[in-house]
Formats: sequence, C-alpha cells, structure tokens
Amino acid sequence: MNLADLVLGRPLATEDEKAERIGPTKGIPIFGLDALSSAAYGPEAALTLLIPLGMAGVAYIWPISISIVVLLAIVYMSYRQTIEAYPQGGGSYTVASENLGVWPGLLAAASLMVDYVLTAAVGISAGVGALVSAVPALQQHTLAICLGILAVLTLINLRGARETGGAFLIPTYVFILCMLGMIIVGVFKAIASGGHPVPVVAPPKLMQATAGVGAWLLLRAFASGCTAMTGVEAVSNGVMAFKEPTFKYARLTLTIIIGVLMVMLLGIAYLVRTYNIAATVPGATGYQSVLSQLFAAVSGKGAFYWTSIVSILVVLSLSANTAFADFPRLSRAIALNGFLPHALTLRGRRLVFAEGVYALAILTGLLLTIFGGVTDRLIPLYAVGAFMAFTLSQAGMVAHWKRVGGRGARRNMFLNGLGAIATGITLAVVLIAKFTEGAWITVVLIPSMIFMMSSVKRHYGTVAKQTDTNTPVNTQDLCAPIVLIPVDRWSVVSEKALRFAWGLGAQIQILHVECGEETESLCRNWARLVETPAKEAKLPIPELVLLKSPFRFVVKPIVEYILNFENENSDKHIAVVLPELMERQWYHLLLHNHRSSALKTLLYFQGSQRISVINVPWYLG
Repeated sequence: MNLADLVLGRPLATEDEKAERIGPTKGIPIFGLDALSSAAYGPEAALTLLIPLGMAGVAYIWPISISIVVLLAIVYMSYRQTIEAYPQGGGSYTVASENLGVWPGLLAAASLMVDYVLTAAVGISAGVGALVSAVPALQQHTLAICLGILAVLTLINLRGARETGGAFLIPTYVFILCMLGMIIVGVFKAIASGGHPVPVVAPPKLMQATAGVGAWLLLRAFASGCTAMTGVEAVSNGVMAFKEPTFKYARLTLTIIIGVLMVMLLGIAYLVRTYNIAATVPGATGYQSVLSQLFAAVSGKGAFYWTSIVSILVVLSLSANTAFADFPRLSRAIALNGFLPHALTLRGRRLVFAEGVYALAILTGLLLTIFGGVTDRLIPLYAVGAFMAFTLSQAGMVAHWKRVGGRGARRNMFLNGLGAIATGITLAVVLIAKFTEGAWITVVLIPSMIFMMSSVKRHYGTVAKQTDTNTPVNTQDLCAPIVLIPVDRWSVVSEKALRFAWGLGAQIQILHVECGEETESLCRNWARLVETPAKEAKLPIPELVLLKSPFRFVVKPIVEYILNFENENSDKHIAVVLPELMERQWYHLLLHNHRSSALKTLLYFQGSQRISVINVPWYLG
C-alpha cells in the first residue's frame, strides 16, 4: 500500500458510486452537523448581544427562540417539498435557476457558497471556542488549533462519503444524547423545584444592566440567534448522496435533524432563563460558553460534564463537514452550467469532488486566519447568505407550483409563499442589524462572486465559439514544418530529438546559444557527429545556428529567434522540438536546469497558431 492509499484510501471504481450512497443513520452526521451544532452557538450569539440588559436580557431569550423555531418550521416544510420536487439535488441554486432565471440562480449560488465557507469557519472556531472555554490556557493557540482541525477535516472528506459518515457517527450521536440528556434532567429539576432549581455549579453573576430594552437591540439579538437556522438547506443540496429512494431517505433525514434542533433550541432557552445563565464576553479573560455554564449548573463538573464538553467541541469542529459535504456538490452543479471551472465536475479517487474540497479548505483557512479563529467575529457575516438562499428557494418553489399545478399546488404555493415572505423579512432584519458589524462584507462578496461566475461563463462561451466547428477537416496546402531544436551540447538527449525531427520535415535548424567551450566543441565536431552521418544516410542535413548572448541569457535569445523566424516565414508552420532529460527520482530534478520547461511556457504564451511545441524526453536509468 502506497502513501496515497494509506492517507486517502484506495481508489474507487466508477461503478462503486451506488455503494457509497448513505441512509439517514450516516446522513445525519454528514448533512446535519451544521444545523444541530448551531444550537451550541446560535442562542449564545443572541445572549451575547443581550449582555447590556443584565437579568432582563436572559428573560428575552425565550420569545426570541420561539420566533426562531416558528421560522425554522416554515423553512422545514418548504425544503421537504423541494427535496421531492428536485430529487437530483442542487437545492436553492437549482430551484432558483429553473424557476426564476439565470441571475436569481447565480444570486442563490453565490449566497450558498459564501454561506458554506462561513459554515466551515464558524463551525471550527466555535468548536475551538468550546475547548478554550473549558481549558483557558489554550486561548493563545486558538488559530493554530483551528487550522489543524481544518486539515484533518479536509483529509477525512477526501476519503469519501461513507467513510466520512462512519467517522462522524459516534461523536454526533454522543452529542445529541448529551444535549437531550442535559435538557431532560434540567427540565425535570426545574419542575421539581417549582421553577427555581439550585445550580450544582453556580454560573457567573449576571452583570448589572447598562442599557435599556429597545426594539433595535432585540432585533439584533434575533438576527444573531438566526444563525441557528444555517445548515437547514444542506440535505436538499445533497439528495443524490442518499440511497434509493433518494427523496424518501433525504426527507426522513431532514425531519430528524429539524426535530432534534427544535427541541435543543427550546430546551436551551428554557433552562438558560430558569438557571439565570447569561453570556460572557467572547475572547475576554474568564470567558465561559453558555453551554459550559448550563451543563455545570445542571450536572456539575463531573464525568458527564467533560463528556458533554468534549462532544460539543468535536461536533462543533466537525459541523464544518456539512460545508465539505455540500460545497463540492453545489460547485459541481454550477460548473455543469459553465459558471465555474470544469475541474469542479470531476470525481477524485474516492468518488468525491476533490477540487471542491480543496477550494473550500483554502477559502476557510484564509477566513480563519483573517479573523483569528474567533467565533464572535465571524457570526455577523454568517446568516446573510443562508437567508438569501432560503428566500430565493421559497420564491422559486412558488413559481414551480404555479407552473406544474396539480393536486395540492395551491396549498404548496401558500406554504412556500409564506416561507419566502418570512425569510425575506428575516433577511432584511439580519442585513440591517448586522451591516455595520461585518455583514457589509457579505453584501460586497456576493455580487463579486456573481461577477466572477458570469465572467467564467463568458470565457467558456468565447472558447467554444472560437474552437467549435462542424466543417470537415481541411486537407489543402499541407506541408512539412520547419523544425527548430534548441540544444546546449551534443548528447544522447539531443540525438534523440534530432532523430525524431527527421521524421517531421526536411528543413531542420539546431539552435545553440554561444557559451565558450561547449560552443567550440559543438562546432569542431559538428561535421563528424551530424553532417557526415546525415549525408551517408541521405537525410536532410540540419543547419547549426549559433545565437549570441552578450548578457549570458539562454532562454531569451532562443525565444526571440523563434518568434522572429516565424514572422519571416509567414507561410510556414514551425515545430519546436525540445530535448528534455527526465530523472526517475523526483528529488534528482533539483540537480538539473529546467530551460526546456521555461522555453515551453514562454512559447505557449507568446507563440501563435503556426508554432507547435513538442517535448522529446530521454529517461535516465
């Protein structure tokens, strides 16, 4: 087994694709981690903005959470319909493109791509935030830990869907059991104590109110709390990852994910208010996450607490996997329509779209580095893309039902229309509330990505226009090319190139840049080594062309000669044959010059249709 097989797994054949498909058991870890783990930072994001209200701020988390859960239910009903109507996947991008047109589709695509990059960054940073909360000494290493986790996630996702789901199975279900267990025990204690439970470990004292309650502050808290809804669209984007019948298993997976998330959000909101737990300032000394305080208050800091904290850390970090599962599939769907590079449509050795995985890893790494891996700095950018995609998907489904019609179409149009209005209003709230805190970056980034995608489409259109043809091959005016062979000295490498050139044409020039002893040796032995054998074999005698280079350049005078020669022979084709020494060991390449590669590159960019470049390798050993 070689190193690549050990790290990435053995290559999978194309016919193994169906065997790689998954059911709900693995679908929840792969597509649900982002949505489920958002329960760990969504409520905290809202509570962080309510810190100035002191005790009063904690009380407002309950109505805010109920509002978010109602909105979540509306979006859930809509995505159930989307999964059934578009079982080929693609989610918001496919729905918007097919029902609203190209530009709304690109808007949905750009929004989702931004959202997935932020999903990966926020998930990892939130996981590390949970670790730092439990072990404050690690705070100075936040960014390094974030980038390490990103590297591990990238490698895991390159191994394929089934192995990814298997790797995340246990941490996901341990997290769900810990969260639900804490909620059940906490609610039971609250009821048993008449609504005033005594915390096992008292949370930090609430700050005194430094501001009054205002509609604007509550709207900002609601906007931050809405980050708990991100990841809901993941299943609809990856329907084709499920085994047959795909839409049935995808809908079941989505139902389980949303049901568990609703219980978590309402349970956390209730217990936070009951135990008087408030957020602490992220990144400040003494920071404790809301869930860390909540678990300690309900169960103390024993084995259950540490098991839960570790599971939160792992799942928050792994929640980035939702982006790794969906971003490559979304990129493929966009690339199939010509709006992204075609390389994103290709499956890698493990039947995953590896180029999309690499692209997401690079973009996420840049984002984590820019923001230092701190969740609170990333949150303001987060929800805009998700709610833009939600709104376009709902509006697209309204147009879909209007076009398709049939039984239940009016009811479905009403549900999707309600969803479009609700998510559209939420988008406006999030955008206004978070604009000055960083959401403006998303507002600038999304149009920039649309411009980039439309530019890619135009480029492919230009290439197709210039290269496509239906006319038969032109057999007129065929002639052998003039062959030019750059050599530095006479060797078996240049000999092989000359033998190859004799098969191409009768007019051959050997180009050599004057360089002292090598030039004298070549000129002195030219007749014996080349001219005499050519005459005896009745082959065309190559012309030796010496190029002067007063500044000791080698590549430049050769390129200039070839381009000038092309201009002087406008009715001829020119074949540049490049002799190239090839080493068997990669590290031996460092011991040789690579002028042939430089020549080839310059001729590719500066040449024309009449210049062809041919590599003739000679292998050592």
